[in-house]
Amino acid sequence: MHARSVVILGSTGSIGRQAVEVITRHGGRFRVEGLAAAGTKPSELARQVAQLRPARLALPFPDAAIAVRDAVTARGEQWPGGCEIVVGTDAAAQVAGVGSDVVLNGMTGAQGLEPTLAALAAGSTLALANKESLVIGGALVKNAVGREGQIVPVDSEHSAIAQCLRAGAPGEVEKLILTASGGPFRGMKKAALAGVTAAQALAHPTWRMGPVVTVNSSTLMNKALELIEAHLLFGIEPERIEVAVHPQSIVHSMVQFRDGATIAQASPPDMRLPIALALAWPERLGEVTQGLDWTARGEWTFEAVDNETFPALNLARRALAASSLHPAVLNGANEVCVEEFLAGRIGYLDIVDTVAAVVDRFVAGLPPTMAPTLEQVMEADGWARAQAKQVLKGESA
Repeated sequence: MHARSVVILGSTGSIGRQAVEVITRHGGRFRVEGLAAAGTKPSELARQVAQLRPARLALPFPDAAIAVRDAVTARGEQWPGGCEIVVGTDAAAQVAGVGSDVVLNGMTGAQGLEPTLAALAAGSTLALANKESLVIGGALVKNAVGREGQIVPVDSEHSAIAQCLRAGAPGEVEKLILTASGGPFRGMKKAALAGVTAAQALAHPTWRMGPVVTVNSSTLMNKALELIEAHLLFGIEPERIEVAVHPQSIVHSMVQFRDGATIAQASPPDMRLPIALALAWPERLGEVTQGLDWTARGEWTFEAVDNETFPALNLARRALAASSLHPAVLNGANEVCVEEFLAGRIGYLDIVDTVAAVVDRFVAGLPPTMAPTLEQVMEADGWARAQAKQVLKGESA
């Protein structure tokens, strides 16, 4: 059997580490051709390099390359022969574009856009965990797809929808239902959230994720980005995409068909499942995680989103309706606000309130149906980041 060549972007992050675990467990199925990381965890990256022996390692800065080499030496090992270190702000995109069978984009934030485009241009299957690159790139990313099925979603919700859609033809779909855990503040009202700390926002009840995604989950901004992503991935109008709060995180999403049938994908809250499926798509690997025990007593509950307390979803719908660049503005402003919140410089409620103010300030010259250029996307992203800082300082537009 041909071993699929794989590039892992964001290899030392939560998604990347779990991808390495899946690949290691199914060693004969995959060959890691490249890794990309920020270099902030040199010991972890050194372990991956020694274990996987990739042909290429992408790092943004020379200091990170030195630190990883030193960490390999500290392990009492030699640098793997033939492993080239690519350094620079475009290093991840370079490695993503080498033409591997699969590129798993597990990077965080807008920085994942250029590697996403590079992987698609090279003809690789894109296992997409970096939802932001699709959210901000929109039609630019969709137009870069060269074949059906080239993008395989890694987010548990979109992986679930992709699986459920196998149950019927596209014209038979009535609506998509994204499920949300509700995060650590489910059931609370807005006034009670004013004093929320970063530690509280990072205490997710069911998932273990990186800090940005975890904060986004607590504000439901993560679900807002996922709504935009679902619209772009599956070609379903935003008004036919619903969100239901499901705190048990067992049903990962659903598809309702026009005859009234609803197909749901249920599994433990374990990201190794969608990662493994994306790497092997359309096949399923064995022994990825333990399945559900259907004989055990349990309860699944579903409820509506409190949009007054958590307005991010409605903000995403507004952005989609406004222009093809507004989602990039929404995401850029949010990334700045989450960074400021985690650093303790702004309050919890300032996050989405500031994003909404920035989205409302933006005037785009593109209608929602027109694809932006990469330059336009990056300009909108940069504008949003600068505007978010202005709003937080109390400055006018």
